[in-house]
Amino acid sequence: MSDTTTAPAMLEGPALEKDDDYRSILDVFERACTQYAERPAFTCMGSTLTYARMKDLVDRFAYWIESQTDMAPGDRLAIVLPNLLQYPVAVFGALKAGLVVVNTNPLYTADEMHHQFEDAGVTGVVVFAHMAHKLETVLKRLTIAHVIVTEVADLHPWPSRLKYNLGARYIARQVPSYHLPDAVSMRQILKHKGPVTQDRRGRDDDLAILQYTGGTTGTPKGAMLSHANLVANMRQTGEVLGSAVIRGHETIIAPLPVYHIYTFTVNCMFGCETGNHSVLIPNPKDIDGFVKTLAKYPFSAFIGLNTLFAALCRRDDFKKLDFSHLKLSVSGGMALNTTTASRWQEITGSAVLEGYGMTETSPVVCVNPPDRIQPGAIGRPVAGTRLQVLDDNDRPLGYDTPGELCVQGPQVMKGYWNLPEETARTLSEDGWVRSGDIAVLQRDGFVRIVDRKKDMIVSSGFNVYPNEVEDVLLRHEDVHEAAIIGVPDEDCGESVVAFIVPRNGASLDANALKQWCRRELTGYKVPRRFEFRDQLPRSNVGKVLRRALRDELADNGESKR
Repeated sequence: MSDTTTAPAMLEGPALEKDDDYRSILDVFERACTQYAERPAFTCMGSTLTYARMKDLVDRFAYWIESQTDMAPGDRLAIVLPNLLQYPVAVFGALKAGLVVVNTNPLYTADEMHHQFEDAGVTGVVVFAHMAHKLETVLKRLTIAHVIVTEVADLHPWPSRLKYNLGARYIARQVPSYHLPDAVSMRQILKHKGPVTQDRRGRDDDLAILQYTGGTTGTPKGAMLSHANLVANMRQTGEVLGSAVIRGHETIIAPLPVYHIYTFTVNCMFGCETGNHSVLIPNPKDIDGFVKTLAKYPFSAFIGLNTLFAALCRRDDFKKLDFSHLKLSVSGGMALNTTTASRWQEITGSAVLEGYGMTETSPVVCVNPPDRIQPGAIGRPVAGTRLQVLDDNDRPLGYDTPGELCVQGPQVMKGYWNLPEETARTLSEDGWVRSGDIAVLQRDGFVRIVDRKKDMIVSSGFNVYPNEVEDVLLRHEDVHEAAIIGVPDEDCGESVVAFIVPRNGASLDANALKQWCRRELTGYKVPRRFEFRDQLPRSNVGKVLRRALRDELADNGESKR
């Protein structure tokens, strides 16, 4: 029940001072490259790029776009890469050429890629060779003028490059055959060198990134993030974490995907601006390899999420690592389990600092101060950020009263790409964005998330939208009805559970349905378990009651969300 007897609560971060030094992401990048030229910027699979080398490669990439293509400022370039050295080169190079980056999950199916590319109107794609066969399928239905293919170790020196590239292709057989006759290799592109027209680059309110998200509804939408949004969020993050970071001296472990806006802002923006060294982990699911990489570097910061912290804490080899340099552990992307946080601190000696954000806010909204971590809370609003909570009738609520969290600040997106009606539903005229999360504002200035307004599932830090999975299941000829819910899971935060009503006389089994889903969906969206029913609970207007399904599992001994 809403509390309408108390004054509306409002939390506000400290003022964010105006800074005319950074009018674009490129200003941040190029100043870092000048100031920290010989410092390592990014390392991946044992190979390192200094800031000076990074700038040279970025300039070459931008020059190729300007001199060898018809892509113009404002055109969209999709980047389909895991955590490789090529990612920051492609992103900063595209931005220097004035393009808009469309971050794309390389695990997407061809259908998922097709939807995103078509919606964004991309005119170019940078794709990892391991996923190029999916792009070949996309190009049978969609015309994209410029295709750039890169192999796993293209930016490694000889002979490391040869070992990794040939090993992936011919020994591990990780590169399915593909036919892209008009594609250009990234290595060939980086042989070009020349000046780039400086007025091509975007600035201030110009669009920088289209970051796709389901937002609060599950319909894929491109959040329009400007240079100003991302620079502001970098500075907001820095004002909280800056006290724990020495410029040009830190080594930051980056296992989360760089195509996710959380890692982009923290590692590609904040990490670069402070001249620090990010170690990119291409495949954190390879825990053996991950721990071996950690053993090679005296890392001082670790950016992760609950799933990863929990998995590492179960490893004896991880527990034996040297944590004497570790002073900053940051969690985001999903709720942090208190048990996991305690285990991490016990093993590493570093308390986990939890934060909160959304794609629509570039993404950071709240962070726990390093010197005052409040377990179970997502922290305080970052500088220049205002928070309020609303009831179902959009009335502001008081302190300690659950309501939908709404955010206002310079990091809030411009809106959703080509979706004015959806933008109007999510973003008010005076810049308040709805989060879809139910939160409590505390009188001490901290915030707690208590529930979700929508039925979105967060599995291993990724958003899973029930409607999307249900649509795939309902395309199976033997499925009459389907409902998707999330249930608590210690390993991945929440696991996806499907309730299925078969068609009359149909014989269905879970393995067959899993295989069906895997053809249509990225792995983390595929239900881990299937429950078969004669009927699904419905409201008086016929809507499936997902809450009733969650309660049913809870009554059978499983925890409620």
